[in-house]
Amino acid sequence: SGSGNEVIEGPQNVTVLKGSQARFNCTVSQGWKLIMWALNDMVVLSIRPMEPIITNDRFTSQRYDQGGNFTSEMIIHNVQPSDSGNIRCSLQNSRLHGSASLTVQVMGELFIPNVNLVVAENEPCKVTCRASHWTRLPNISWELGLLVSHSSYYFVPEPSDLQSAVSILALTPQSNGTLTCVATWKSPKARKSATVNLTVVRRPQGTGGGINIPGILSSLPGLGFSLPTWGKVGLGLAGTMLLTLTCALTIRCGCCRCCGCKCCCRFCCRRKRGFRIQFQRKSEKEKTNKETKTESGNENSGYNSDAPKTTETASPPPKSCESSDPEQRSSCCGPPQEADQCPPRPASHPQASFNLASPEVRNTIVV
Repeated sequence: SGSGNEVIEGPQNVTVLKGSQARFNCTVSQGWKLIMWALNDMVVLSIRPMEPIITNDRFTSQRYDQGGNFTSEMIIHNVQPSDSGNIRCSLQNSRLHGSASLTVQVMGELFIPNVNLVVAENEPCKVTCRASHWTRLPNISWELGLLVSHSSYYFVPEPSDLQSAVSILALTPQSNGTLTCVATWKSPKARKSATVNLTVVRRPQGTGGGINIPGILSSLPGLGFSLPTWGKVGLGLAGTMLLTLTCALTIRCGCCRCCGCKCCCRFCCRRKRGFRIQFQRKSEKEKTNKETKTESGNENSGYNSDAPKTTETASPPPKSCESSDPEQRSSCCGPPQEADQCPPRPASHPQASFNLASPEVRNTIVV
């Protein structure tokens, strides 16, 4: 029975995606009794004139009558890569059959490492899109949702993995927007995409034409570059040391200008002001005493006693750091324990004193 029947048209090759459906048609002449469908030489579905014989729910059938001929369609649901192979349609008690191949494609992963990118305005940058674990490498393109002054991309297969590849986009962005990496297959028609948000920041502008270092450092992470922990600690220590050194130099220089001497102590400025007041009062007292006091033993008969009396007294020398009086030394250079820090000064010049009021004195030189 059925020995006179034949397969008029067998199934065609099919390429499908994993998880989809695969359909195969087989047309036979009238009078057939049993049609058998085999996958990799194993019968998975049998068709009788009245009803099919289903042994696996993943394999079902449809039937059509066309111009006196009969067409049986086998449907494979939820196709898996293990289903790839040979499909055969045959009749019972007949050596004639039709065969085809089933190819199952697996779409792998498509991703961009950074979901959100921050870059500098009008600065060239690169974005990487990786396709991995694809049974057949797809075509990768880019869709730009922002303004750019230049863009280009290229495709690089992974040498160590024939099922993976990388697409690199080079662009110069001018505005915020999105970048979409698209992987496609023509047969079967398939499309997969990955999108990343790109934020453009302007270059930090310093005041007065200077360089805004904090602004530059804050924008480094957006450029894909960040300082390591030891770098941040080093910058902090360097800043602290620089600030401490600046304060120390400022205090020392200010104290030296106040004191007028090279010894710089903590109470220099306050003691100097007190010393000036004490020195002025003492000078006025000594000047008054010398006007009323006359010196004896220095007379010269060559002078007229009726000449106007004039007294000229040289002001006492300023108190220096090397004075023998401990009080004077402490007034200039601070506490006694710090007096040895004062540099030595040359001795004061000898003082000359003249008493022009005495008629007995003509020439007196005191050395």
